[in-house]
Amino acid sequence: MDRRRFLSAGGFSLTAAFLAACKLDRSPRALRLLDLAEHRNEGVERSLFHHTSMDRAKDDARIAGVAFPSYFISQTVPVWDERVRGPWSLEVSGLVENPMKFTLEDLRRLPFRSQRIDHFCVEGWNAVAVWQGVRLSDIARVVGAKSDAGYVDFQSFDDDYHESWDIESAMHPQTLVVFAMDDHMLGPAHGAPARIHSPIKLGYKSTKYMTKIVFLPQRNGGYWSDQGYEWYGGV
Repeated sequence: MDRRRFLSAGGFSLTAAFLAACKLDRSPRALRLLDLAEHRNEGVERSLFHHTSMDRAKDDARIAGVAFPSYFISQTVPVWDERVRGPWSLEVSGLVENPMKFTLEDLRRLPFRSQRIDHFCVEGWNAVAVWQGVRLSDIARVVGAKSDAGYVDFQSFDDDYHESWDIESAMHPQTLVVFAMDDHMLGPAHGAPARIHSPIKLGYKSTKYMTKIVFLPQRNGGYWSDQGYEWYGGV
């Protein structure tokens, strides 16, 4: 059993053992226990996680296709309406030399990547898809990410959903800004116009409906991370 399936079979995190209890008990002691569990689990994951490791779906694994689950926090499927919001672009800012805004055409001019990989959910399931887009590391190179950027925050128009990552995971060669899936442009159900995706992070860390990428000196939580889910969310 590889480390991803080991973590999956084990329920992913020590944090989960405390989460239900801490939702009932919000005392300082309970919150300290939750924080301790998260930091211990993050240490375990960092020790298991090698930033040169690569995911590849099993040869006999089926592409999920239309059965691939959809998730968003808005009341309805978020759709970018140009009549209301104007043309979509992906703003990249923070600790970078050259803040920029990328249109879809700009992204498509960067080196294209396609990878048939697993998607792991915190609920214990995984699905296979072909994710297509550009490496975040290529975008970081274009904007000149600074050496003191230790974290990256991914922000969206899905009711202001966001999640932050460690820089090592963000720069992993399989971490993509995705704008196509299974050889079709990304649809609203799966995060159009663009989303972040990597097989090294659990699904809730993969912000959909992205509008901003911000390079930061320190982590700043996230939608689920702020509600008790572990911040690292590694697989």
